[in-house]
Amino acid sequence: MLPALFCGARRGRPVPSRPVGAAPGPRRALKAALGGGGGEGREPPSVAMLFDRLKRFLIVLEGAERGSPAAFSPGQAVVGRVVLELAAAARCGALRLRALGAARVHWTESRSAGSSTAYTQSYSDQVEFLSHRDTLLPPPDNGEVTVLQAGRHEFPFTFQLPETLATSFEGKHGSVRYWVKAKLHRPWATVKKVKKEFTVIDPIDINTPALLAPQAGAKEKLARAWYCNRGQVSVTAKIDRKGYTPGEVIPIFAEIDNCTNRAVVPKAAIIQTQTFIARGTKKQKKSVVTSIAGDSIAAGTREVWHGRALKIPPVGPSILQCRIIQVEYSLKVCVDIPGTSKLLLELPLVIGTIPLHPFGSRTSSVSSQYSVALEWLSSIPEQPEAPPEYSVVVPSPTAEQSLAPPCRSELGAVLEGPFFAYIQEFRFRPPPLYSEIDPNPPSDGIRPRCMTC
Repeated sequence: MLPALFCGARRGRPVPSRPVGAAPGPRRALKAALGGGGGEGREPPSVAMLFDRLKRFLIVLEGAERGSPAAFSPGQAVVGRVVLELAAAARCGALRLRALGAARVHWTESRSAGSSTAYTQSYSDQVEFLSHRDTLLPPPDNGEVTVLQAGRHEFPFTFQLPETLATSFEGKHGSVRYWVKAKLHRPWATVKKVKKEFTVIDPIDINTPALLAPQAGAKEKLARAWYCNRGQVSVTAKIDRKGYTPGEVIPIFAEIDNCTNRAVVPKAAIIQTQTFIARGTKKQKKSVVTSIAGDSIAAGTREVWHGRALKIPPVGPSILQCRIIQVEYSLKVCVDIPGTSKLLLELPLVIGTIPLHPFGSRTSSVSSQYSVALEWLSSIPEQPEAPPEYSVVVPSPTAEQSLAPPCRSELGAVLEGPFFAYIQEFRFRPPPLYSEIDPNPPSDGIRPRCMTC
């Protein structure tokens, strides 16, 4: 019976699928309810469902370059637009926008209780910095849908960032992220979503007294091996300030004294410490940003670093104000001692975003003032020259004119009073001409005085 049925269908004879006059199927009823007509499986040519008519749906932020997220500062206004491009006219519901920013941490730790029992402890926490909602295309009040014609449609938006935000960050056990999400609601279809991330940089100005203060420290260690005292190693290090920006060079001034009977190797490195906090528990991850190694120091000798340069690579700024995520930096000067543990000296660092002013007045660091003083001293010649004659520097007519008191008619009533009289009273004549010949030579009749009496 089945083969005959299929053969009839191939020869063009209709195969009855439902009785004549029966109720239409659910798909046909759905098309009729939506206004579809003009043939089975077709939609109206003028108005179509937004199922496959959407060509482009994206979020554009002002100030963002192609392929890179936009960067903003706390308190700044975020301006952008949602772009909707349709290939044909379509029914659309509401278009809603939401901006979010939060710091999240999560990690797990495996713990054992006894010899065979083990369990996993999970730690998670979240801090929300930004939450903004907006409706760019509201639904009609009568409950119907909005018909958008074919073409490009733009929906602008703007919102203000809070004054206190953490810098964007991506770590092993947590992150600080900011993004904008748009949702397009469609009748009889799933919600279409698009997401755009942006970067927030909390500015850190290193031109502050706390970050311009020099950092110094000293440490020593007694080298031992199998109850044998091999001597002592000491290190003293100093840097000109605490705050730096990426791309700057840290001059390291250090003194390493090796009093052991073996050679040691000094090193310096910038360490990044990521701290994640959840439920009163901390999880840290340390990594080396950059490092340098010095020459080997022989036994019983000393080495001095006169500003050994260590350049800071492109790294993220310090994060110090977030409750659950902290990013800190430090400069570590270590000495590798054979047969025992290393000698470590740590100096704190802060990586900022606003570099040092080239000519700071009161906020300039002590090291910058010291370097300027050294440059001034280096310009002094070894053999001092004789001072020039006064007449060469200031001719006599000019000196007489400069020392002559001005007329009262020229000054008016500005300099009248006891102060001007005081200036006139202390007028000096120019000093005599410089000469290497003593104008008052000692007399021959005068007996020289004995200096030992």
